[in-house]
Amino acid sequence: MKRIGFLSFGHYGTGRGSKTNTAADALHQAIDLAVAAEELGIDGAFFRVHHFARQQGAPFPLMAAIAARTSRIEIGTGVIDMRYENPLYMAEQAAATDLISDGRLQLGVSRGSPEPAANGAADFGYHPEDGESVADMARRHTATFRNAIAGAGVAEPAPHAYMGGERLLRIEPQSPGLAQRIWWGAGSRSTAVWAARQGMNLMSSTLLTEDTGVPFDQLQAEQILLFRDEWAKAGHAFTPRVSVSRSVIPVVDDEDRMYFGLRSQAENKDQVGMIDGLLSRFGKSYMGDPADIAGDLAADEAVQAADTLMLTVPNQLGVAYCTKMLENIAKYIAPAIGWTPATA
Repeated sequence: MKRIGFLSFGHYGTGRGSKTNTAADALHQAIDLAVAAEELGIDGAFFRVHHFARQQGAPFPLMAAIAARTSRIEIGTGVIDMRYENPLYMAEQAAATDLISDGRLQLGVSRGSPEPAANGAADFGYHPEDGESVADMARRHTATFRNAIAGAGVAEPAPHAYMGGERLLRIEPQSPGLAQRIWWGAGSRSTAVWAARQGMNLMSSTLLTEDTGVPFDQLQAEQILLFRDEWAKAGHAFTPRVSVSRSVIPVVDDEDRMYFGLRSQAENKDQVGMIDGLLSRFGKSYMGDPADIAGDLAADEAVQAADTLMLTVPNQLGVAYCTKMLENIAKYIAPAIGWTPATA
């Protein structure tokens, strides 16, 4: 079954035409958009997480608020930068949010992308151990977090604590099933293979930090194939989820043409450039006539290989515009990739 969700970068600021002038605007509108998306039959509401930026930096209050206003839609992140996280406190927040949502949390985590701060994780109080890189530290934090949400004991009890025979205290609350709903944001084929070995679902975005000269969708489809092959070798006890992200903007009226008409020709092709010191391939945007987009997405090898498609939304254009965009995608484009609206 193919699923689609929206992915919001959560930007706010007083730029020209912005409907999210403040952080409060962005947060309240994110909740309203999730409610509207659920009514359209969209399957997921996902949010980027960035620090020291005018974006969403603390996703759990937002996701808990969405959980309280909705009943079906999946709620998640894409992705939490684990360099910045206290893994045990995060485990408590994640479990509590998952319980509020009745098991709808889908958490994307990763080493993270470049942030505005030169060494933001250190400013948060986190430093690599001897011989570690910051990427190693992120993976260590992730392992501790996953261990905690799986119910393992993590803390020595005080002498007065009643343990009932257990040696170590576990974090509370616990939310059964959450451990199988953790996704690793993989930026390369090798990190996708690593994620499969660890037993995490795969979240792949609109760029890969490598380039072999083939179109982006083919490179990403290869990444997915390698992930699934490694998962089968590892013999994990559940079937993994795989998501890819795409920028999909149907241009159907004058408002769409005003915002995106001139951009569609320039951005409807792959780009190759440097990010974080690595030669990277960026996937093209899909903008223009809905029928053309439907055909192009149906031919996108990675979209076809994944079970979940995340659609980036221009959140600063406001809830009404983003809802209209999602509705047009749901009506005219998503059926071409095998999607049908979810029901309560």
